[in-house]
Amino acid sequence: NVYVADVWNKRIQKFDSMGNFISKWGSQGSGDGQFMNPEQAAIDGSGNIYVTEGVLKRIQKFDKNGVYLGKWGSLGIGDGQFKILSGIATDNVGNVHVSDSENKRVQNFDTDGRFYSSWGSQGAEDGQFNFPKGIATDSKNNIYIADSGNSRIQKFSSNGNFIIKWSTQTSNQLIGKDPRNLAIDTAGNVYVADISNNGIRKFDSNGNLITEWGSGGSENSQFFSPKGIALDSAGNVYVADAGNYRIQKFNSKGTYLSQWGSYGEGYGRFDVCVLHLIIKFPF
Repeated sequence: NVYVADVWNKRIQKFDSMGNFISKWGSQGSGDGQFMNPEQAAIDGSGNIYVTEGVLKRIQKFDKNGVYLGKWGSLGIGDGQFKILSGIATDNVGNVHVSDSENKRVQNFDTDGRFYSSWGSQGAEDGQFNFPKGIATDSKNNIYIADSGNSRIQKFSSNGNFIIKWSTQTSNQLIGKDPRNLAIDTAGNVYVADISNNGIRKFDSNGNLITEWGSGGSENSQFFSPKGIALDSAGNVYVADAGNYRIQKFNSKGTYLSQWGSYGEGYGRFDVCVLHLIIKFPF
């Protein structure tokens, strides 16, 4: 199943892998199960869904049917507090990792929202960040961060130990300038949604570029602000093409397969130019 955070419609929509609408939940508000702006989301091995809300500085937890389970977070710089929630990911041992962008750090929680660690600070050295945004984990629970302001990807162990980094830019400094979200396949390849040039870039686990696709526009394989990316167990790539109010689906080589979505409030439609993220069950 594919879940989409439909920001300005204040809801989560659920689809099958072919784009057929299944269900939705959420409404405008600050109460339990309501949203002001559901921006990012992740799902754990039990099918529970974690949704970030930038305005309310909180994370809400739901079961796979959208039933509210709990919440945590508030505005601040302390443990379990946030300024800008920019990314969220789970691993296969029951941890929830959050990019706390304005605080230039990653915070780590258990699935009930109990804080246990954080790392990061302002800067461009190893383990430092300049607005960390997208976050993802691989099958070994390594953590990858789209360090957007530094135009690079950083990889850490599950304990936050720095492993490797690589620039997402090329000789054309506009390409790869703003890596926003990322996803990892079973082989450890890293797919990066790059808003700066409306494209997708695929790297191996050491940061070597494998392939790239996309350009600005509204045709098949073109994008207008690709702000979310996720993979299924078959290696297919789903991209939240935010400015075109749609989801596009590709194979692992970037070959276009299908799409769904349009502007609006009905089922399977999206009302947001900042549609952020598609989520899936982890491998």
